[in-house]
Amino acid sequence: RRFALEKFVQELLPVIDNLERAMESAQADTGSGESMLQGVELTLTSFLDVLKRANVEPVDPMAEPFDPQLHEAISMVKNPEVEPNTVLNVVQKGYTLNGRLVRAAMVVVSRA
Repeated sequence: RRFALEKFVQELLPVIDNLERAMESAQADTGSGESMLQGVELTLTSFLDVLKRANVEPVDPMAEPFDPQLHEAISMVKNPEVEPNTVLNVVQKGYTLNGRLVRAAMVVVSRA
């Protein structure tokens, strides 16, 4: 019963991804994209609030140790400045529903 909305949540996650990409694009635009950016930010904020009320939480593991139960490593990069198996970059956030993983975070991980 607690996971009845899992499929619904999986279908909504690409919407969040697209809104985040639109915000990045608007920030790079030096023209009159300020009002568009504000609108997209408000939309994303309200959308994330709705998901939070439904017990959907983001998995954003930047600079945390790699956890194969929550993260999917898409690349490994040598970086002597950080410990091996540390998340260097989050390509796509993951999400949980009531503490259960819905989508793993796609990450770049450091190696020795």
